[in-house]
Amino acid sequence: MRLTVSPVFRDRADRAPLAAKVPEITALFWLIKLVTTFMGEATSDYLGDVNIAIGGVVEVLLVVTALWFQLRTRRYNAAAYWFLAMAIAVFGTGASDTLHIVLGIPYGGTTALWAVVLAGIFWRWHRSEGTLSIHSITTQRRERYYWATVFATFALGTALGDFTATSLNLGFLSSGILFGVVILIPAVAWRLGLNPIAAFWFAYVVTRPLGASFADYVSKPHSITGMNFGDGPTSAVSAAALVLLVAYTAVRRGDIQAPAVPPAGRTDTVARAVAPTGIVDLTR
Repeated sequence: MRLTVSPVFRDRADRAPLAAKVPEITALFWLIKLVTTFMGEATSDYLGDVNIAIGGVVEVLLVVTALWFQLRTRRYNAAAYWFLAMAIAVFGTGASDTLHIVLGIPYGGTTALWAVVLAGIFWRWHRSEGTLSIHSITTQRRERYYWATVFATFALGTALGDFTATSLNLGFLSSGILFGVVILIPAVAWRLGLNPIAAFWFAYVVTRPLGASFADYVSKPHSITGMNFGDGPTSAVSAAALVLLVAYTAVRRGDIQAPAVPPAGRTDTVARAVAPTGIVDLTR
């Protein structure tokens, strides 16, 4: 008897990842991540200053467009990946700020709220997939969990940075220095044996308030402890730096994860692509 794959299953196979959809973690990864947080903070603030409603629409369109490009790729693509990371940085900042500016929730409250949201996503992701490792982002479902987590980390980092700078009256520069020290904790703890997945996500969360605090320090007026460079110019300069860094990493290709070795006897392309989605493998 000959078994065939239905058109629906075949379409899923055609869109399923063929390799990991996220970059290998290198020093350049962390540098680009910091630049996205820098740009996200300044860009979102600039759009909000122009018009909150229009800015919100622009941010939604930006993240939807970036999602469309990223989810259509079947393996890691530097331009698509970092375009979405940048879009989420802008959107996550706007979402977090809206809760405070429009709804009046204090920064301590928004920080707690986004921490709960992030914990919930982590719990659901681990319960569903059994791992939170970025090296496991080889299915569409895991990729969606990953980007939901990225959004929550940006929103949480925005709220936390505003909380330390404003609610605790540390100011932007002192907040940036504080998070510069905090981010050393997972690096040192990892060297001492901390689980690498926990260390990664710890550092990933902290990069947001670290970059955003320095972005605010550069862009905001002197009256609120800033250098008064302006949100627009800060956004433009960081965008130019992001384009150059992503172009460099795309050409260099040093951040592509090594392919996983397929199990013995697993050679059929469609079967390997379909299996991660939970569809029964008919060729096994």
